[in-house]
Amino acid sequence: MNRFANSAEAPDFDVPQILRRTRRRRTIGIAAVAAALIAAGGGTALATSSAGSGSSTPAATSTATNSDATTVLYVTPDGTTVPIDFANLDLTFAEQALLKAQLKTGAITKGVVKGCKPGSVVGVSPHAPKTVKSGATVDLTLCAG
Repeated sequence: MNRFANSAEAPDFDVPQILRRTRRRRTIGIAAVAAALIAAGGGTALATSSAGSGSSTPAATSTATNSDATTVLYVTPDGTTVPIDFANLDLTFAEQALLKAQLKTGAITKGVVKGCKPGSVVGVSPHAPKTVKSGATVDLTLCAG
């Protein structure tokens, strides 16, 4: 038995390489999370600035990626708040969603947004965080393409 004790080679671990790989993965993960947070924050600022300008038409070009610009917070008769997301819905489906929530369709305008499907909803007014009750009017902004 003793003659086999030292016959196998000991495994060779490249400890510096393992540490570099671990640090690289951790750095990439942190950078990805930071980029996602920056993108989400940028979309919020853009949605707030274009919707808060007082006009019913958005800026000539924008990259609104945050769903708050297309979400209506509907307050039901029993007092609960239900979010209704109109993102990427066409006009027919958006009007059906408004009718289902007993809301009225307001002004329908067209806006230019990069990367949107023509005819889809890219903005609603009033949008989250404002709430609407039954019978309120909701304006829609559609993608001009």
